[in-house]
Amino acid sequence: MPLQFNTVKLFSGTGSTELSKNIAAAYGHELGDVVLSRFSDGEFQPHFNESIRGCDVFLIQSTHQPTDNLMELLMMIDAARRASAHYIIAVIPYFGLARQDRKDKPRVAIGSKLVANLLVAAGINRIMTMDLHAAQIQAFFDVPVDHLDASVIFVPYIKSLGLSNLTIASPDMGGSYRARSFAKFFNAEVVICDKRRKRANEIESMTIIGDVTDQDIVLIDDICDTAGTLAKAASLIMERGARSVRAVCTHPVLSGKAYETIENSALAELIVTDTIPLKQESSKIKVLSTADLFAKAIANVNEHGSISQLFKVD
Repeated sequence: MPLQFNTVKLFSGTGSTELSKNIAAAYGHELGDVVLSRFSDGEFQPHFNESIRGCDVFLIQSTHQPTDNLMELLMMIDAARRASAHYIIAVIPYFGLARQDRKDKPRVAIGSKLVANLLVAAGINRIMTMDLHAAQIQAFFDVPVDHLDASVIFVPYIKSLGLSNLTIASPDMGGSYRARSFAKFFNAEVVICDKRRKRANEIESMTIIGDVTDQDIVLIDDICDTAGTLAKAASLIMERGARSVRAVCTHPVLSGKAYETIENSALAELIVTDTIPLKQESSKIKVLSTADLFAKAIANVNEHGSISQLFKVD
């Protein structure tokens, strides 16, 4: 007996409108009609303007700041569940609070676990996301997690640059595994920037482990927040004799003076994806689209296909 596929409907939260439109276009569907009613005190309420009974509903929303983005997604999930959706998939290109994935000092919250609990309690049947800060965050969920890998987007672009002396770098010790995984696509060496922080978003010192002389360096990270680490690493790498330095970061959080820091840095280019919309343009920032990858993943989920086969890089 052939597999039966339910009707798919895609809806966007207000935090990911442009990306959602691109995903829907790549998937070949119109975005569904959902509106957000706002009250004068700031309270809001999402409302689906079409029937979703018995449908597989994909709700697309990154949960970057402000926290309204997360609350809006939770309320959309609740509304879909109460409207008798068959299957509810939260598509969260950027999973906010992912850096709070452990108890690294006394009396702190584990924010990413709390968010996972909230999403499951709201009624999701599945989550789809990209480049979690720590892959083990998947274990915080008691529902299936499709963890998409942005390297399938970045690797072809890096190859197109034709860098003859390519070396991959990690901006900190914690990102060394990510850098090594990326380096395998190029059979490249890996160097590591060992940093020590005074406090969050403030670096006390940094040293380079490895030789960068006459190399074209590509720094690999999942999140670019204030860009302080990348700017410091780029400056130090160039001082050590590198030919050029670029950075690849999946999620352009870019808070505070990040844009100014990037423009004034030694970085030739910062390559990011559209999981979070840019707040302003920058001559040094190159944005690559994730829409096709998410559209293919949505199709494979609906058709009970493999997700891992989407991560093969030519």
